Amino acid sequence: MDSAFIPNGVRRCAPGKFLVVLAVAGAVLLWGVYAMLLCWFKGLNQTNMNNNYGFALWIWADLAVIALGGGAFFTGFLRYIIGKDELKNIVNYAVLIGFICYSSALLILAIDIGQPLRGWFIFWHANVHSMLTEVAFCLSCYFGVLTIEYIPLILENRGIDRVPFLHHLGHNMHDIMAVFAATGAFLSFFHQGSLGGVAGVLFGRPFSYREGFFIWPWTFFLFTWSAAAYGPCFTLLITKITEAVTGKKLVKDNVVELLAKISGWMMVTYIIAKIVDTLYWANVTAPSKGLTLMDFYSHNAFYGVWILILEIVIGGIIPAAILITDKGRKSPAARTTAFVLAVIGVCVNRWVMVLQVMAAPVMTFDKWALYYPSWQEVATTILPVAYGVILIAISYRYLPIFPQEPELNPID
Repeated sequence: MDSAFIPNGVRRCAPGKFLVVLAVAGAVLLWGVYAMLLCWFKGLNQTNMNNNYGFALWIWADLAVIALGGGAFFTGFLRYIIGKDELKNIVNYAVLIGFICYSSALLILAIDIGQPLRGWFIFWHANVHSMLTEVAFCLSCYFGVLTIEYIPLILENRGIDRVPFLHHLGHNMHDIMAVFAATGAFLSFFHQGSLGGVAGVLFGRPFSYREGFFIWPWTFFLFTWSAAAYGPCFTLLITKITEAVTGKKLVKDNVVELLAKISGWMMVTYIIAKIVDTLYWANVTAPSKGLTLMDFYSHNAFYGVWILILEIVIGGIIPAAILITDKGRKSPAARTTAFVLAVIGVCVNRWVMVLQVMAAPVMTFDKWALYYPSWQEVATTILPVAYGVILIAISYRYLPIFPQEPELNPID
């Protein structure tokens, strides 16, 4: 029965082995669900958030997965709008990863508000003066776009495709994917930017406050830029991990190298803009508030100047330099190292824009406010990882995620 739904021309592991993977990931998922229910039924006192940290681990995870999920909108934009036809061989996986990231982001927000039954308030009683309202609308709409992009892939399942109506529905949806790719890019520009804009307008928090263009602080543009630059690296990294787990080559090198090259040059331009932004903030914006650069970097283990070096140099300049050179891009080891460093770099950026913003003292009598998440926060942050593993495993087994897999792994 199981084999009747597996794509033609590919091999999959035995059902027992597949079920073991689902069981292990499912156990982690249930641990996270238990912690989530504690937060919903007992309240946010299950967390270690306080007056200093109204935004904490969850919001960092939310911003991080949204940035990493940026590979979906940018790869779709390159494939359907720019016309990079080679990327058709990885765009399915980019959509799946984006679907996981954005559904995880919405789940994290549902946990964070503490009373999910009132989640509809943000739509019905919208605060039109809040950037977060625009984020909520665009996030929800883009998740809808990703769902629409994922449905044709489901309809290509060998068992489902036998139904004539569903066969034609999937075929016709494929023909109009360019419309949804353009819509997704438009929505992503605004919600990625507004997430950065929230930090940039906090004039009471000088670490994140930025000047800008009309009503938009520079962080608005930097967040969108970084998601487009680093998101594809996450897609390529997960592809590499999937190949390692399955023991198969799933995407040809020319496809990987093309997306890596584009991502590398995007990272170069982003890092230049980020360095300019940091220098202007350190030499103009911060001094205008009576502060210096080193006032924002303590000598504790969490927020030393090392974190700035980790974000810009190790997580930015180095992977960008690897990916824009033919030698670095064609070396599997160097390429994978660049993907890992890039993912770390963008996650550190989101970390400092959430946690360090709150930790840095803003008054002369303030001290650094350190924060340690509760186990409930950790469990609910790991929950989306387990969910992602399960959805990837099921999608890989039953859907034609990788068009080049039969060619790269012929069945004798």
